[in-house]
Amino acid sequence: MRRLEKVSHIGLDCHKNFSTVAARDKDNRIVFGQRLEHADRQQLRLELRRWPAGTPVILEGTFGWGWMADELREAGHDPHLASSGKVAAWRTARGLAKSNKIDAKLLSELWPEKPRWWEVWLAPQEVRDQREWLRYRMSLVGIQTMTKNRIHATLHRHGILGDVADLFGKKGMEFLRALIAAEEPLRESSRQTLAGYLRLLEQVRRQIAAVTRQLRQWVKRDAQAQLWDSLPGIGWVLAYTIQAEVGDIARFKDGRHLASYSLLAPLANDSGDEDDDTPIGRHVGHAGRRTLKWAFIEAAHGAVKKSPFFRAIFDARTNGGKRDKNRGYIAVARQLCLIGFSCVSKRRRYSEQRPVRPGEQQSNHIENIKCSKPHPGLGQPEDPMVAAVP
Repeated sequence: MRRLEKVSHIGLDCHKNFSTVAARDKDNRIVFGQRLEHADRQQLRLELRRWPAGTPVILEGTFGWGWMADELREAGHDPHLASSGKVAAWRTARGLAKSNKIDAKLLSELWPEKPRWWEVWLAPQEVRDQREWLRYRMSLVGIQTMTKNRIHATLHRHGILGDVADLFGKKGMEFLRALIAAEEPLRESSRQTLAGYLRLLEQVRRQIAAVTRQLRQWVKRDAQAQLWDSLPGIGWVLAYTIQAEVGDIARFKDGRHLASYSLLAPLANDSGDEDDDTPIGRHVGHAGRRTLKWAFIEAAHGAVKKSPFFRAIFDARTNGGKRDKNRGYIAVARQLCLIGFSCVSKRRRYSEQRPVRPGEQQSNHIENIKCSKPHPGLGQPEDPMVAAVP
């Protein structure tokens, strides 16, 4: 009991079946180590309540951290999340081997570090629930795509082309059911497998429809998601995706930080003498939310078609769509991210025309974009255009 009174902060290395704990005092000296078994949840909760209330607990952002953070908070402690990549690099830089005890000790060492370079945002339970629904729908869509590909492959093996534009529309489904009912040209085994694929496809479609209705109702109720929905190219599905992945917009200092988190801030690995050629070794990075990058780039395709403003950015980057189209869409996606951050943080809906500022004359903002020269690979850093919510 006396050693528990000395505990100032704790490092917890969480795994599937157990966790390794290292507790330190205010002088950052090890007080005790402990192994927590996960099989008996009640016993685990009793062990957590034995620690001093309000103790900062640092755990690594690996798979399964969410439930442990919830248990720590229920026990009255203060959980903090450490970047697994930064902790691994720190361990390697110190020349330490990797083991459960070493990892727990390293995590417990982090608390006195100022600034907290190691800490990442610990998403609350509500945001994790939103992300779980999002990933559930994405997995169902993946199963649907795989099933459709299997059906196409079955027809292709028998040389059946069909004369319907949409094989999985109303007429297409009638065509497939007619193939199952006929004795030719499919063999018995193919008719049975095709019938099974159709049953699976219908079931998956029902599940997708059910979860889609739920997500759509959530977007209608959430004011922040509606602001994302106001941007061109971002429908309610992408609005839900972005909102679930971003979470609290206040955790980002500015739009550039959100763009970096969304993997929309190209990095250059080139070196040596500079020239006028296209930069080499430039990529969008790897440390961030890949789902956000997909969502913004997907929205960029729609924004280029619908919005003259974003079309001008795309044309300026791609020489009118003649070269580097992928980089052009990345530039548009980055601008969508910057403007979206401004809209959400200021609680204003997107407007195609930038409001006139005091003392400023109305100008053609799009023409200014066409005349400007973008930085290669970085897009067009223009001012966000937002209008107040009526």
